[in-house]
Amino acid sequence: MIETMRIRFSQIFSTLMLVLLLVSNSAWETKTPLLSSLFFVFGVILVGIASLGRLWCSLYIAGYKTEKLVIEGPYSICRNPLYFFSFLGALGVGFASETLLIPSMILVAFAMYYPNVIKSEEVNLNELHGSEFEMYQAKVPCFFPKLSCLMEPQKYLVNPVVFKKHIFSALWFVWFVGILELIEELHELKIIPTIFNIY
Repeated sequence: MIETMRIRFSQIFSTLMLVLLLVSNSAWETKTPLLSSLFFVFGVILVGIASLGRLWCSLYIAGYKTEKLVIEGPYSICRNPLYFFSFLGALGVGFASETLLIPSMILVAFAMYYPNVIKSEEVNLNELHGSEFEMYQAKVPCFFPKLSCLMEPQKYLVNPVVFKKHIFSALWFVWFVGILELIEELHELKIIPTIFNIY
């Protein structure tokens, strides 16, 4: 139920952002081209980190999400690494729009919605794993990674069938940057009209 609501929220929010981008253009692009380019490069760097991070998470959690408490790899540095890397990726896409408005809206939406999702999921994990989760909770931060806690095994058994399904969702931020570039090109070719500029 929580996961369905989270996915639906993300879909609705992404659609609204896409509509906004379809009818607008970056004001920075014409007024301060260098700053606009810096926003884009910064966004791409965040998207790259997020995509690699989500793949790293998927490697550890694929096939184990409900079977056991995963506390190794990315899950050893924070309890919600998928959400952390998703946050970086969403901000990256926002900056790749070459605006400040879009990443600001993403930041506010994330801050308003996801803390409650994380709390609800942790209540479920506590019910499933009891004292094991409480010990994990006591030493590993909730959201922002603590690199000194990193713990990785020499070998880890991965379910390749489930991992393959996770690859697409791990890389959707890359596809979104591609969509942004396509929209920008369509604006420049006057195929899609620009109704207003945003900062």
